[in-house]
Amino acid sequence: MASETTEWAIPEPAQPKAAECAFDLERALSAVLSLRSEIPDDAFTASILGTERAGNGVMIRDDGLVLTIGYLITEAETIWLTAGSGATAPAHVVGYDQASGFGLVQALGRLGVPALELGTSARSTVGDPVIIAGGGGLAHALKARVVSKREFAGYWEYVLDEALFTMPPHPSWGGAACIGADGRLAGIGSLFVQEARGEGIASQGNMIVPIELLAPVQDDLLRFGRVDRPPRPWLGLYASEAEGTIFIAGLAEGGPAHRAGVHPGDIVLEVGGAPVSDLAGTFRSVWQLGPAGAEIPLMVMRDGTPREIRIPSADRSDFLKKPRLH
Repeated sequence: MASETTEWAIPEPAQPKAAECAFDLERALSAVLSLRSEIPDDAFTASILGTERAGNGVMIRDDGLVLTIGYLITEAETIWLTAGSGATAPAHVVGYDQASGFGLVQALGRLGVPALELGTSARSTVGDPVIIAGGGGLAHALKARVVSKREFAGYWEYVLDEALFTMPPHPSWGGAACIGADGRLAGIGSLFVQEARGEGIASQGNMIVPIELLAPVQDDLLRFGRVDRPPRPWLGLYASEAEGTIFIAGLAEGGPAHRAGVHPGDIVLEVGGAPVSDLAGTFRSVWQLGPAGAEIPLMVMRDGTPREIRIPSADRSDFLKKPRLH
């Protein structure tokens, strides 16, 4: 998908003001919660993401349903939510969608905050003002602007057809609310990025997962804890792209690629017999070869010698600890 970028003057970080908003700013910010989670030491993601994670979540239903970014709650044993008023409640994992990165949790106590209405990012254009808000009210909210809308590929086998990129960066971006000029939720903060304006353009900002990705998966997450479709094949590799070359930067220990003999430093030449030259295209080529369990042939270059490695893929969720029943 073609990217949409432009130059735009980004102000110094500043808090939003109620008088500047066409909606109830205090009410909107009160829906954003602080989130803390604890993960067992032996969890698959513990060595990568840590055992104590902190970020944010957004109340999206009056019954206590909270939307956040999935890496904060993956394999979580304990979750706590805190409102700006100081009210605190435990929560449990409802579901996690690996394709979008969204996670849902259910508050197990009353927090006394309203739900934030869901909006859209589809009509957002470069230059549009937004508010990036973490839990804690006005002191943790930041005026920002959309600086690009484009495809995003993450080294952990993750692709978004179109993500929002905002500047300046919020210091607590994980699970933060991206609130549009209409006061509705336009997306959820996922990452700090060094090239928010576009690839090769030094510009610190945040990557935002668009809220449109929630509706197609929400019912399944509520019913099953995951999307009810065959899972994508997962290889357990961390890949990077440089000047049209894809190389293996790391491996998930015990994952399919590790077990099949892929090495860090291997250059990926082909997936399933087709040449690859960009990260998003590489992952899409893998996913086109079948569901989890499909054998994925990679042609790699190692020490100047091409070699084929056939990887029996897996369902990533099989490597993760399941939420405890409540």
